[in-house]
Amino acid sequence: MGIIKRRGSSTNAILVLESPWGLDEKDNNRSSVVPFMQGIAKYTGDTEVFHANFYDKKSFDYALDCITREGFKNTIIYIAAHGYEDKIGNVKVDHILGEVSYISKQQNITGLLFGSCFIGKKTLEMEVYIQESGLRWCMGYASSCNWLEGTMIDAAIIGAMISLENGDFESRDIINSAFANAIAPFADNFIIGDDYSGEAVSIRDSLKFVCQPEGKGHRAKDVTDDVFEMANTLRFD
Repeated sequence: MGIIKRRGSSTNAILVLESPWGLDEKDNNRSSVVPFMQGIAKYTGDTEVFHANFYDKKSFDYALDCITREGFKNTIIYIAAHGYEDKIGNVKVDHILGEVSYISKQQNITGLLFGSCFIGKKTLEMEVYIQESGLRWCMGYASSCNWLEGTMIDAAIIGAMISLENGDFESRDIINSAFANAIAPFADNFIIGDDYSGEAVSIRDSLKFVCQPEGKGHRAKDVTDDVFEMANTLRFD
């Protein structure tokens, strides 16, 4: 399926693929990250938000195909669903990484953000799949994640990354700086969730960033330490 460009449409896009959250027994598809992304789109300007639900591998593939038919200069895919071990919303992480990486060059998909618990433990897989793809960055949480606080962090990161120009993606420092500016307002030592053993995990130990600048010679790399070091320079001691 080729990309379609509507006359007068925006330059940037946030594509949200979301599974029902069920945050409580009465949450019948009530909770959604979409209003947060719509706010970011209005704040940054020149950005559209598209949304599709998925429930398993088949519906994920269909949703991804539907939601990526229109082309933009800078597109971010936001996977918003429960994650555990090697799955997100009943879909294997490797499958999501593979499918998004495969279409990333054609669709100008620069970033992939996992708003899902524990997927940040897959930084090696992120590096492998985005290598040689059109993706310039990937982010996830290496622990469970409080829904509201995590969504606010996601919104800050997406707002920063959707504002970058095409040439910015040629520089690892610029990409890392955008990450750092996004997370600097959040306390490193805030308990964002738990590990598999139920032990508390801080933002500093949960957030994981992988970066692959555009251009020959650049390779995908875990830049988490660099990002947090930059973020610390934006705070008072």
